[in-house]
Amino acid sequence: MIKEKNLKKGKIPSRRKFFKAAAATGAAATAAVAMPNLALGDGHVTLKMQAAWPSGANIFFEMAGDYAKMVSDMSGGTLKIDLQPVGSVVKTSEIGAAVSDGNLDMGHWVTAYWYGKNPAASLFGTGPSYGMSSQEVMGWMEYGGGRKLYEQAVSSVGFDYIGFFHMPMPAQPFGWFKKNVTKVSDVKGMKYRTVGLATNVLTAMGMVVRQLPGGEIQPAMKTGLIDAAEFNNPTSDSQFGMQDVSQHYHLGSFHQSQEMFEVPVNKKRFDSLSPAHQAILKNAAYAANSDNYFKALVRYSADLAKLMNEHKVNVYQTSDAILAEQLKGWDKIVAEFSGKDAFFKKVVDSQKAYAKRTMKYLLMNQPNYKLAYENEFGPIEKVKI
Repeated sequence: MIKEKNLKKGKIPSRRKFFKAAAATGAAATAAVAMPNLALGDGHVTLKMQAAWPSGANIFFEMAGDYAKMVSDMSGGTLKIDLQPVGSVVKTSEIGAAVSDGNLDMGHWVTAYWYGKNPAASLFGTGPSYGMSSQEVMGWMEYGGGRKLYEQAVSSVGFDYIGFFHMPMPAQPFGWFKKNVTKVSDVKGMKYRTVGLATNVLTAMGMVVRQLPGGEIQPAMKTGLIDAAEFNNPTSDSQFGMQDVSQHYHLGSFHQSQEMFEVPVNKKRFDSLSPAHQAILKNAAYAANSDNYFKALVRYSADLAKLMNEHKVNVYQTSDAILAEQLKGWDKIVAEFSGKDAFFKKVVDSQKAYAKRTMKYLLMNQPNYKLAYENEFGPIEKVKI
C-alpha cells in the first residue's frame, strides 16, 4: 500500500516500485489459495506404497519411483511416497486387500493381478483391442465412461480404494519360444505363461496356459515347466534373463495389446489428505504417463538392439495367421463371459461404443507410418539397430 505521508510530501512512488510491490502481494495471495496445505502449515505426509515389482534392475519399479518423485516434487516435499519392492509387506496377489485394509497406503500393480476376483478387472488393462492401444483405453477411462465402471468393478470385489493409472504400455510381445512359430498349429499344446483374460484367449487357441509371477518365468522355462512365455517388453524380459533360455522372440500380439499401471490408494487415507495433496496424487499420474512412455521407447528399443546384437536373439513380428486366431479367441471369450456376466457385458459394450467412434477417426486420419519408416530405412525386418 502507498503510504499517505509520502503523498503529503509529494513523494509519489515510481511505477516500477508500485508494480513490483503489487506483483509480490498478488503472488503471495495466489500461493496461499493454490497451496493451502503449505500456507496453513499442515505438515509433511508420507504414504507407504508397495509395488508388485522387485527393486534393483527393474524398469517397472523404476517407473513406480518416477511417480513417487513427481509427487514429492509437485508438493515441494510435503507429500512423499515410501516405495517398497514386492514382498516387503504382502505378496503381489494381496496388494489390493492390503491397500483396502490400510496395511498399505498405496500399491503399484496392474488390474490383471486381481482378475481372479472379477474377470472384468482385465478389461481395464488387458482386454480386447477393438483397434485401441493403451493410450485410447486410458482415454476411454477418463472421457468415455470407463472410470465409473472401473469404480464399480473395484467395489464389487470388496476393495476400498481410489485408483489412478499411468504408463500406456506398448503392445506386449507374443514372447519367447524355442523356435520361430508362424502357424497356429505351431503353438497348439504348447505350455505358455501369461495372465488375465489372455489365459482364456490363448487356451481357446489350443495352448496350455500357466499363470506365473514375473520372477518365476525364466526358471520355469529353463526347467521345462513351460515351453514359451511372455512378460511385457524387451527391457523387463532382458532383466529377467529370458535371452538365456530362448533365442526366438516374437514381437506384437493381441493377447495383451494394451495395459497400464494401476495405483490404488486407500480411500480413507486419500480422503484425509488436503485437496492439494489429493490433486497431486492424481496429476502426478498424468505426468508420469508421458514421462514413462517416452522413457519406455528409448529403453525398450535400446534393449531390443542389445538382444539382437549382443545375445544374437532372433526377433520376429508375430504372423498375421496367429494374430487373426487371437482375435477369434477374443471374440469367443468375450461372448462367453458377456453371456453369463451382465457387468462384464456392460464394460465391453462401453468400450466398443468408444472404440467405434474414436478409432474410426484415428485410424482414418493416421498415415501409414511404417511406409514413411521404410521409405527412409528400407524393409523393417532388415533394418539393423
